[in-house]
Amino acid sequence: MTAVKEISGGIVAAKGFKTSGIHCGLRANRAKLDLGIILAESVCSAAGTFTLNRVKAAPVYLCMEHLENGKAQAIICNSGNANACAPEGSENALRMAQAVAKATGVAVEDVLVCSTGVIGQRLNVEAVEKGVPEAVALLADTEEANDNMCKAILTTDTVKKEIAVSLTVGGKEVKIGGICKGSGMIHPNMGTMLGFVTTDCAISSEMISEALRECVRVTFNRVSVDGDTSTNDTCLVLASGKAGNREITEKNKDYEDFKNGLYAVLLHLAKAIARDGEGATKLVTCIVSGASTEDKAETLAKSVIGSSLTKAAMFGADANWGRVLCAMGYSGENFDPKNVDISFSSAAGRIKVCENGAGLPFDEELAKKILTENEVVIEALLREGSCEATAWGCDLTYDYVRINGDYRS
Repeated sequence: MTAVKEISGGIVAAKGFKTSGIHCGLRANRAKLDLGIILAESVCSAAGTFTLNRVKAAPVYLCMEHLENGKAQAIICNSGNANACAPEGSENALRMAQAVAKATGVAVEDVLVCSTGVIGQRLNVEAVEKGVPEAVALLADTEEANDNMCKAILTTDTVKKEIAVSLTVGGKEVKIGGICKGSGMIHPNMGTMLGFVTTDCAISSEMISEALRECVRVTFNRVSVDGDTSTNDTCLVLASGKAGNREITEKNKDYEDFKNGLYAVLLHLAKAIARDGEGATKLVTCIVSGASTEDKAETLAKSVIGSSLTKAAMFGADANWGRVLCAMGYSGENFDPKNVDISFSSAAGRIKVCENGAGLPFDEELAKKILTENEVVIEALLREGSCEATAWGCDLTYDYVRINGDYRS
């Protein structure tokens, strides 16, 4: 498998893309950017994954419609308002696409639209329309432009989330860049709240769609902050083809190499979301191994990192392994608890606390030290097969309630 190297540049690291981020007036605080655009030089192969929530925001439906032909050239995204369950939602999502089309010359059907923020309030689309020409005028392929786009899509996030990588595909250097936002209302059944990926790889619409689905399944779909699946979850990828490699049209070595790079990007972003969970103080990883199937291991791991009691125990650095086994037990999967071993590990060490479904005597002080680290791993061994899966989450703190108790104010 070709090596994947991390580089700088985010979504403008790949050839053929420019971006920008501005404050257009959707958010009261002028210091907070609230509108961003990504523009490709030409029409790209494109794909997306979307929320499985039955309540979907208007931009989700518009993106699904515009991606039916597997092509797109631009993405516009606002923060401060989700345009979900809102008056004139569909009309305003389309008006956002039309504003970009008018300012850039891109076909309306090649513009993808995303929104994030408060649900149920009318989007001030007039502010967006007024801001689009400024955002288009500022489009650039600089790190500053990428930084502004990263900031423009944030809501309760405390840090921007970005990455870019380079790798060799078909003898040519290919770059893949990604940014995302997500901190709360994270329990994706598709991708993340909002994630945007660009690449200069030459790849067909069918193959990039397949690669995105395969990578999302084992990255974004294994993240949970609070068990709430958003109405706006969207992950979009655009491929400009500017790298000069032979177009990938089938699942061959070049496809696997590209998918490996895409996986690295999405994995980094997924873990960044978990690490930045609302109020979180630590990244919690659960690895379930020795399962009879990967699907079973995934369900068990997600049940553990989604458990409020387990998350609270991680916040308190309490080695309460019973909460882990309990969460596995109500996952819906069939397994023998008497065969389960549970361990905790971090940079401070590793300690086994349960063997064959029963507690072991262990050093409470060492366990406390291990769980006090800002990255903690929960390991569960089933002893029934050779399959495993990893899921990512965070601890549950007082600040999570504070943040969500006054979210609209």
